[in-house]
Amino acid sequence: MASKVKNICEEKIVSVIEEMGYEVVEVEYAKKSDGMNLTFFIDSDKGVQIEDCEKVSKAIDKLLEELNPTEDKPYILSVSSPGIDRPLKSDRDLKRNIGKDILITLFTKIEGNKKFEGTLITFDDKTITIKQQEEVTISRNKIAQIVPIIKF
Repeated sequence: MASKVKNICEEKIVSVIEEMGYEVVEVEYAKKSDGMNLTFFIDSDKGVQIEDCEKVSKAIDKLLEELNPTEDKPYILSVSSPGIDRPLKSDRDLKRNIGKDILITLFTKIEGNKKFEGTLITFDDKTITIKQQEEVTISRNKIAQIVPIIKF
């Protein structure tokens, strides 16, 4: 059911949000402590404020009601910013972070290391290259998570 709801929302709702000038980073339909939650994580070049979340929520609420992706099962609609430290998942995320410091966590160790920190140099469909003291290229299928390193 969760993947069905997510697919319907990605197919029918994401374009509406993107037409409003926002990027939809992720759509999540998951059980939380207060019940089922349908969450749209949005981003923008200008950042995301509470007013942006409210505007998107109002714009998609009626459409969701018409689509009825949960087949009348109750849920809580949330629109949220993914946060500055969100994992980098898409090529768009990676492209925005070229030249920035990232932390790559692997599923299993390579040469005794499970974490690699460095500056994102380049990426393609199969690999990601970072610069530490030397360039390190890692297969994407070995990567569990990539997050930006936030320095204040």
